[in-house]
Amino acid sequence: MTLPGHGMTMSDLVARHARVNPAAEALIDARSRRTYRELDGRVNRLAAALTARGVSAGDRVAVLGLNGVEVVEAWLATLRLGAIAVPVNFRLVADEVAYVLRDSGAAAVIAEAAFAPLIRAARATAPSVTSVVTIGGDYEAVLAEAPPDPVERAVPDTAPAFIMYTSGTTGAPKGAVLTHRNLLLHAFSSILTQGDTGPYRVWMSAAPLFHIAGLSGLLPGLIIGGTSIIPPSGGFDPAATVRTLADEGVTSCFMVPAQWQAVCALPGLAEFDLSRLRRLSWGAAPASTSLLRKMIDTFPAADVCSAFGQTECSPVTTLLRGEDSVRKIGSVGTPILNVEARVVDDDMNDVPRGEVGEIVYRGPMIMKEYWNRPAETAEAFRGGWFHSGDLVRQDEDGYFYVVDRKKDMIISGGENIYCAEVENALSAHPKIAEVAVVGVPDPTWGETPLAVIVAADPSDPPTEAEVEDFSRTHLAAYKRPRRMRIVESLPRNPSGKVLKTRLRDEAAT
Repeated sequence: MTLPGHGMTMSDLVARHARVNPAAEALIDARSRRTYRELDGRVNRLAAALTARGVSAGDRVAVLGLNGVEVVEAWLATLRLGAIAVPVNFRLVADEVAYVLRDSGAAAVIAEAAFAPLIRAARATAPSVTSVVTIGGDYEAVLAEAPPDPVERAVPDTAPAFIMYTSGTTGAPKGAVLTHRNLLLHAFSSILTQGDTGPYRVWMSAAPLFHIAGLSGLLPGLIIGGTSIIPPSGGFDPAATVRTLADEGVTSCFMVPAQWQAVCALPGLAEFDLSRLRRLSWGAAPASTSLLRKMIDTFPAADVCSAFGQTECSPVTTLLRGEDSVRKIGSVGTPILNVEARVVDDDMNDVPRGEVGEIVYRGPMIMKEYWNRPAETAEAFRGGWFHSGDLVRQDEDGYFYVVDRKKDMIISGGENIYCAEVENALSAHPKIAEVAVVGVPDPTWGETPLAVIVAADPSDPPTEAEVEDFSRTHLAAYKRPRRMRIVESLPRNPSGKVLKTRLRDEAAT
């Protein structure tokens, strides 16, 4: 627990609610429910057990588990010691896990028992790891044997709390170092921006806990003493998700666009009592305007809010608030409290409103650094602002619209083509369920757009002629896809982002 004058950490929030509202439910997963008193007690025991295994302030503890309350307990116990939690994507193979362990210099691992063989293989090239505790293995015994006494540690809120490894769709993943202050100020800013201040808050996120959306979504609940629902890992089940929303009286929910699309299309959706649901949030991947209209029509009593940002920003930087969801449909909104944003060219000059540039940020929620990568850190903070890599434009009212990722922009015959703009236009075609656009080599134009399409009805996919006719109405000639492919599904990373590198590679074969 943090001593006076050292700020507050996530772990302190749990201890506080354990004292003032001990019977309130903090976490619920598919197997168990934890009150704040139970959660705090288990965190104390696990922190003591980690101490006995040699973990101290500043050490890194890797956590590789399926969605469940034990993962959150592992984070909180690590933070209570002043150590640094390193969430690990459980879909990685042994070499990739070993990279994270080596790069972070993890001293200990808390992992699901099912992943024990994976951890054994990864440890072969990660000598820093000296201790492993297995969820579903020795985890409960480790807690039972540890003393229950509160752990008193002075942890400054400026100290690193998490190392979050970025998606790594290109190149090796980098570890974004987020401090206690980064994450807590992000949570406070989110609460104040959205007016979500009551302990009645019941939150659910379909994001995996190793993803920043899964982590950051829990924090407002810990601040206000609310309840967080942790859905199980595995394939997304829209029926089970909607049943949980109804049974637990969820008030606010985050899902990626593909998941909201599946929920909105669920037969019999109107039969569920979703009267307490007041906010639908989406992010992590672009959503088409047609999907947003479907969400608004399907849940007329709820605010539809888009959350935009990235891991390095804790993660949300802008919100399109509920009252603007129709008026500014397609926008990602305006900066949340404590975020300052600009739209700049390559020389850090502000571009005029309406023109495309890179959005850059500064504020107390921006990461401290990339772990052990001073050159990449310096480049990311070039000019004193954090460079997002996102290309946006800003309208006359100050609302941002995402145009593309810098690395995904297509240059065809000297013209800039923004994939998100083409995708948004094509997604309105009635025969197209999902679409991703990438640039492919062209002998005349350098590169041209390829549309990779998931058909709304696999038995009746759109033809090239139909897509071309539709494009003529909605896109300038140079933006229209010159080629198309029909696929069963788009490849995505665990955060829901389409793997455009894979699509480009497949197009080249």
